[in-house]
Amino acid sequence: MKNSELLRDAMGIRSKANAYAWCGTTVDQLKVELDQAMVAGLAVPVEPGGWWHQYVCPQHHTELLFDPLIEDVSVYSCPHGCSWKGEPYRGAWLVFKHQAMARYILQSAAVYAATGEKSYADYAKEWIMGYALQFPHYPVHPDSQPWMLKGRAFHQALTEAIWATTLLRGYLLLRDEGVAFTADESQAIDEFLRMLEGSMTEYHQILTQERGNPENNYTAWLLAALFCIYAARGDTAKLTALLEADGGLRHHLSIAIRADQLEFEGSVYYHIFVLRAYLIAAEMGARLGQELYTLQGDDGQSIEGMLSILVSLADCNGMLPALHDGPYRRGPYAREIAEILEIGFSRYKDPKYLPLLANVYRELNHDEGRCGMLEALLYGQGEWDGRLKGLEKMADSSEQHSLLLPHSGFAVLRTGEEGSDSIRAMVDYGPHGGAHGHFDKLNLMLHAGQRPLSPDRGTVPYGSVLKKEWYPHTACHNTVSIAGRSQLPAEGECKNYEATSHRTYTWLRSEQAYNQGTLDRHLMLTEEWLLDWFEVQVEDPAVIDWWFHYIGRGELYTEYMEEQPLQDIGTMDGYEYVTVKNWYKARHSGTQINLQIHQGSDSVAVASFLSCEGMDYVKVKSPGLADDPSREMEGILLRQTATYARFIAIYRSGDEPVELNWIVDGNREELIISCAGTRRAMTMTNNGLKERIL
Repeated sequence: MKNSELLRDAMGIRSKANAYAWCGTTVDQLKVELDQAMVAGLAVPVEPGGWWHQYVCPQHHTELLFDPLIEDVSVYSCPHGCSWKGEPYRGAWLVFKHQAMARYILQSAAVYAATGEKSYADYAKEWIMGYALQFPHYPVHPDSQPWMLKGRAFHQALTEAIWATTLLRGYLLLRDEGVAFTADESQAIDEFLRMLEGSMTEYHQILTQERGNPENNYTAWLLAALFCIYAARGDTAKLTALLEADGGLRHHLSIAIRADQLEFEGSVYYHIFVLRAYLIAAEMGARLGQELYTLQGDDGQSIEGMLSILVSLADCNGMLPALHDGPYRRGPYAREIAEILEIGFSRYKDPKYLPLLANVYRELNHDEGRCGMLEALLYGQGEWDGRLKGLEKMADSSEQHSLLLPHSGFAVLRTGEEGSDSIRAMVDYGPHGGAHGHFDKLNLMLHAGQRPLSPDRGTVPYGSVLKKEWYPHTACHNTVSIAGRSQLPAEGECKNYEATSHRTYTWLRSEQAYNQGTLDRHLMLTEEWLLDWFEVQVEDPAVIDWWFHYIGRGELYTEYMEEQPLQDIGTMDGYEYVTVKNWYKARHSGTQINLQIHQGSDSVAVASFLSCEGMDYVKVKSPGLADDPSREMEGILLRQTATYARFIAIYRSGDEPVELNWIVDGNREELIISCAGTRRAMTMTNNGLKERIL
């Protein structure tokens, strides 16, 4: 595609808006939003923004409320009713304000392209010129934290790069539509571009050369901003040079994206973050005659591959997991997901993207909401809404088979098409993830039927104390912690992985999580249940804690247990955020203990545990999913004090538990699993878990 062809199909935006109902509806909605902004009399803020992560309630740890139509505020409200004033909330609010203004610029340009109504072009141009004239008056931010690359309009050059790409895309679209700028206006824009290019180039040099950190997600956005500047100037030579340079786009794709197509930090949020930057860079490259949508890294990494891996990781409803650092339900994040999927589907035409897009449309617009948003208007072709109707499950059931990402270190266990009676598991054994990683090796995440049962909780905005004190710690995850301390930054290994359409088995190990300790997790998924066999070996006797946190209300059947006095479980590495509700000991070794989990009025799953001598069963509560930590999650802590510990659990959807029996015959120990008329014997060997059908 060339130049304006990138932004419009052969019909053009205006023709699409007239020809297709979804497109016309999208234009009408975008106009309503813009008209409200015009009535509100919004203007370019003269204050620079701060760091958006500080826009968080220190009591509830939820993101504070933001209304883009309010000109200015002095009180910043929490969804739970708290009110806060002053810094850092003021600076963080201004980040949202500046980003909303940039979005209005692009939105106004798109509506003008669709309708030809001059007021929208004038509106976009007024704000572009407001920022071009104001930008030189923003200081290099004096309040930035020492580790930040400093911006002018924001604390961070990263935030500035994101904001600039949106603003410049609006500017380029106006130019595509023939909007003229006077000599004085062009001079002001040239000065803005000159200053922006200088800072983006300087920080790219610092990050990639002086700090030796070219794989950083910052780099992708510095590149995207520079590509936008080069496109605005028509500077093909600089864009081509930066494409191939050390720290350039091809190099970043090769080192920041692993060979299995996931961003190196193991975070879906930062994967999407980098992918957005790549798509903007590709758009700018096409304007200057460079085909970057098919660009590949040294190990075959590509934009299309990055989109496809999201399909593979999504659940049957099209919802993405919050691996390592990242949120779940957050309006700006949902729009970012919609953006990459709308552009990606327009470019690559892969129907497997559509369930993810349908899910994010539901989140943004509710079930009755429109199909197609801003990027769909710019890029979408044909009967966009017709492709999305009725997409309640993944388009291709083959994408719902088990999956191993050997470079990123994730295994996904599924059996065929997910249904109301299926269990789905994901486990994290890979690289730590750097600054955005968690201490969570061998963390197990579960879906029961079509519902999340025990997902990774994600992460709150970084201005919350829970960002460092709770969410990254081992106790927040479904894995093992030792001696009341979190794991070390670690990487595990996959010792075995076997998958068919009816059964998946994997054996995962970590020898780095604790000094002189080995963690082995064996998972076997059938069509009826998931077996979880976790063994721990340490050199000296230690308290070994096995965690299982879940969404819903759990009913622990205690007929084979004795209630004990409550005890403190620990005070470090997140333990201080765990509240003990009940404490039990099993009366006998080999006893099956069942936990029935309800969500609302529905019984969604049963977790069954096999007791061992000296094992404690502790029912706990702790801060919940990162979108609202105040909605606590329940959990079960199994505790043993030993040099060797074995934890055996089995999970099944619905309300009928699997029957477990532990058989000892001389030196031979077997677990007998009885379910739905079948019996299987499980034996641990030096080569992993072995199965016999009885």
